[in-house]
Amino acid sequence: QVQLVESGGGLVQAGGSLRVSCAASRGASSSYARAWFRQAPGKEREFVATIAWGGGTTNYADSVKGRFTISRVIAKNTMYLQMNSLKPEDTAVYYCAAGPGGTRPVGYIYWGQGTQVTVSS
Repeated sequence: QVQLVESGGGLVQAGGSLRVSCAASRGASSSYARAWFRQAPGKEREFVATIAWGGGTTNYADSVKGRFTISRVIAKNTMYLQMNSLKPEDTAVYYCAAGPGGTRPVGYIYWGQGTQVTVSS
């Protein structure tokens, strides 16, 4: 069973930066993509960014392109999401996920518990 544990969420002012991390337990397939999704109150879970674990190819939602950067350190089995120029509409619980890939939640098998990111105006 793969476990994903997020950390690094918090409260930040609009225009600020925050980095969230996702550490995976042993057993996470190196062939799996890793991704970040987010879910705001009353809204559906939405795609933020994804990275191919082996090759490092990335893909971003239009709403975060140019502001967020997804990365990983393979040796640490850890993924990161660097968030810059944060906006109040970025406020959500951020989830990391691992699985075959894509931009929809159904493409991922394993999920973390989530970490709250709140951006004040």
